[in-house]
Amino acid sequence: MKNILLIHTGGTIAMTENIDTGSVSTTKKHPLASEDAIISQFAKIDDDYLFDLPSPHITPILMLQLGQHIEKRLKTNRYDGIVITHGTDTLEETAYFLDLYLQTKKPVVVTGAMRSSNEVGSDGLYNLISAVRVASAIESEEKGVLVVMNDEIHTAAYATKTSTSNIATFKSPQFGPIGMLTKQKVYFYHKWISLETYQVESITKNVPLIKVYAGIDQTLFNAITATSLDGLVIEGFGQGNVPPAIVDSIEQLIKNNVPVVLVSRSFKGVVQPTYDYPGGGKQLKNAGVLFAKGLSGQKARIKLLLLLESNCSPDRLETIFEA
Repeated sequence: MKNILLIHTGGTIAMTENIDTGSVSTTKKHPLASEDAIISQFAKIDDDYLFDLPSPHITPILMLQLGQHIEKRLKTNRYDGIVITHGTDTLEETAYFLDLYLQTKKPVVVTGAMRSSNEVGSDGLYNLISAVRVASAIESEEKGVLVVMNDEIHTAAYATKTSTSNIATFKSPQFGPIGMLTKQKVYFYHKWISLETYQVESITKNVPLIKVYAGIDQTLFNAITATSLDGLVIEGFGQGNVPPAIVDSIEQLIKNNVPVVLVSRSFKGVVQPTYDYPGGGKQLKNAGVLFAKGLSGQKARIKLLLLLESNCSPDRLETIFEA
């Protein structure tokens, strides 16, 4: 049996429902701690209780602490794989942060739950067992950080939460899952073509994310960009367009050497410099806006944050985002 390190960070998978009020909250004892006998049928497990936080409380600083903790534990050479339990609201951001940060060929799997442990139809224990199975599979090596829920295996780069409450919430709209689980086996039917990692020692940069909407004007945009920015990610329309009212502000940021990265608020397709009008993608590209192909706004923000923390040059930023 494989040796798996199980790192708990909190979230719904670590919570219980109050039967009288219907509210869900943390407990003094992790509700899945009593299920060790079941989980240990699939691997030899060591538990680390690193955080006990709802996922909206997770920050990039805590993501870095988690990554550093994993690095430290992997250096012992005791473990064949890592499983992380996490709340689902920010799970995709933590998974992608770890995907860009960690340098390991060993399987690293992130999972969570949409229903707390004592709710009818709770999915926490099943997802955890599935994650342990994937982390134990030799086929899971060299595939980067994986997200495993509801019998599907997704890459950290493209997995996203698509439903507020459905247990099949995690999808990869761009390309679909790269694998699946059955009762007998772990299957992979896609291969991750390339992996990228960036070493950082701290999180100090300020990188906001702004989503455009019809009629957005300079008032809100300038209020956000008036702060001390190190970078900015914009979720634009369609193939990569924004209202003309904010173009001057975007161009001023670029003149001030603040990198501006553009993604689409559409969840499929890629941004590209097609439209040649004020606010259109072609003019934005000519002004120096970076086009992040295939990433969501939250993923592009994580990537830009890590690149800036690693002192990536402006030319290198363009090469990386537009590859």
